[in-house]
Amino acid sequence: MVPTANLSSSKRTAVGRKPRHGGEATVSELIERLTRIGATRHWVVSCYLKLEPRDRARGKYLIKLKNRAKRLLAGLEPRGLTRSERADVEADVERIRDHLSQPGQLPPGRGVAIFACGPLGLFEAVPLPLVFRSRLVVDHSPLVRELAALDSEFGRVICAAYDRTSARFLEVTARGVRELPTITADDSTRTARFHGPSKPRQGRGRERGAAVGPSAPGEHNFNQRIREEKQRHYAAIAQRLFEHVRERPVRGVVLAGAKADVAGVEPHLHPYVAEALLGMARINPKTASETDILESVLDLRAEMEREWERHHLSEMQEGLGTGWALNGVTGTLAALARGQVRTLLVDSTAERPGFRCRDDGRLVLSADLCGGEAEPVPDIIDEAIEEALRQGAHVDVVEDPDVQRRVDGLACLLRFRVG
Repeated sequence: MVPTANLSSSKRTAVGRKPRHGGEATVSELIERLTRIGATRHWVVSCYLKLEPRDRARGKYLIKLKNRAKRLLAGLEPRGLTRSERADVEADVERIRDHLSQPGQLPPGRGVAIFACGPLGLFEAVPLPLVFRSRLVVDHSPLVRELAALDSEFGRVICAAYDRTSARFLEVTARGVRELPTITADDSTRTARFHGPSKPRQGRGRERGAAVGPSAPGEHNFNQRIREEKQRHYAAIAQRLFEHVRERPVRGVVLAGAKADVAGVEPHLHPYVAEALLGMARINPKTASETDILESVLDLRAEMEREWERHHLSEMQEGLGTGWALNGVTGTLAALARGQVRTLLVDSTAERPGFRCRDDGRLVLSADLCGGEAEPVPDIIDEAIEEALRQGAHVDVVEDPDVQRRVDGLACLLRFRVG
């Protein structure tokens, strides 16, 4: 069954300036600019924040940010930051919180990434369609790996928003929504109305056998032409979708339109396009904004993500018996240290303090496991995500409650077995 979503109708920014939200610079340009900063002697705050509808309700995202900020700031002194450095980080966190406290600053998508460092004059806010998990981290460089991973993870989705007379095509990526060339149906018949034969003069129409009413052959032919034109229009939409899919790989295709029209294109889809179909969204194609289209795509993509989570759970449970998977924070951290992790499964609700070993960078739950100096980290789960991204592993943050119950904080599918 095809899912259906319902929807109603840069330059570096110096501290004190309004940060840029949108399309002036691509994500790639931002990643390149932030990467050029490299490792510095200053501390950079990196914030990834989920802005799902449930997070926006009554400002819940601000409560989550406040709690994470409290844990982050409490852990700065044990990490060896000086009083001056702690004051700089606290000021950066406050700047981020002030920025997000203004409703007008929130982006239309379901995530935002913010990078701040007062001594560097850095404050960048970039809207994202989604983020893996809300994170607030301080390091000597901006943590941009999730930006790069989201670009490839989200991929390219083509949405066709249409009615019986026209069709819009939109490309949805982690960088935003872009309108593509539209098509218009042949309206030679659609724009006209059927006019039946003139009313016969009284007493003569029956003699001549004049046909009147809905069964008149002329009206039947007129309606048949409309049906044929509609099917040709749907076929043209399907052909254009095929051309977009053939042009560049896509992660998915979405059909969008009014209830009476939205399913009309599916029978015309090429098998390659049909395989990529994420689902159908019921919207008004002529009045839908780019934000409406983005929300529709994200709703359908979320349903597919739950399917991917269940697939990964099945693969993990099978791998536990063959040595190709691990379940639990301790074993997963050890696998990360060996570079074994192919897919990292993360319970989105899990939070655990931990340590990073100073000699080799390993993540552990107890400082005793380092055999040397250990640096405390506020949340080992967040650090594991960043380490997995550094190694090029796939990260799947699990939201499905049934799957979450079977993931013990962290789990993983392995690239290779040891011993």
